[in-house]
Amino acid sequence: MSLLSQIQTGKRPAPRRCMIHGVQGVGKSTFGASARQPIFIQTEDGLGEIDCAKLPLARTFGEVTDALAELRSQPHESETVVVDSLDWLERLIWQEVCTAENVSNIEKIGFQKGYTFSLNHWRKFLDGLDALRFERGMAIVLIAHTKIEKFQTPEDSAFDRFTPRLHKLAASVVMEWCDEVFFATYSTTTDPKKVRNVTEPERVMRTCEGPTHVAKNRLKMPYELPLEWAAYGYYAQQAHQSAASPQPDSSASN
Repeated sequence: MSLLSQIQTGKRPAPRRCMIHGVQGVGKSTFGASARQPIFIQTEDGLGEIDCAKLPLARTFGEVTDALAELRSQPHESETVVVDSLDWLERLIWQEVCTAENVSNIEKIGFQKGYTFSLNHWRKFLDGLDALRFERGMAIVLIAHTKIEKFQTPEDSAFDRFTPRLHKLAASVVMEWCDEVFFATYSTTTDPKKVRNVTEPERVMRTCEGPTHVAKNRLKMPYELPLEWAAYGYYAQQAHQSAASPQPDSSASN
């Protein structure tokens, strides 16, 4: 069968895959728990106060991949897999690399080599998530803490910004794979009247990259939205409906 006979046309929507990073306690896990029928793969113990379905705490990278394999092969009703968190998953990956290379610390493997070896495990992890998307129709939510790093622009401007707390090689691979990357934070206001009436800062998510943070989206979302799954789900559903609707036949006007 020739490649030309396999040409595909039109949009082919698939379940969304997003990452959300932000400071501790802003509500990242709550965001994931409000997704449709979520199930958590835990790499850190921080869900005690959240009512959600969760698998036992994963203490090795092998236990994470086993969880992905079971979600792929075994019957269940979950519609979203939430990984909480990526930075603790990275520690498990580094542990796996150190064991394979027989070293006690990933820095002892050689300049950047350990982090490069880690990318193979990250790609295996993302392949497992893709299998859940395409074979089980599951959406993906990846949760990460955030860090401040110096960013240098091509115009020689340098400033601090929030990025996921991952090694830069891993962060690049994961963020490129995701459809959306959100930065979770608290809203700020300079209106004195509003400040006096605030009992709790509003939790928001930034959906587009800015000078203070890393973010992106493919859904033409506003720059800032409430930190709520419903806000994200609205735009995801709009995109799905647009892709699923019949396209006009361009040949009819010729």
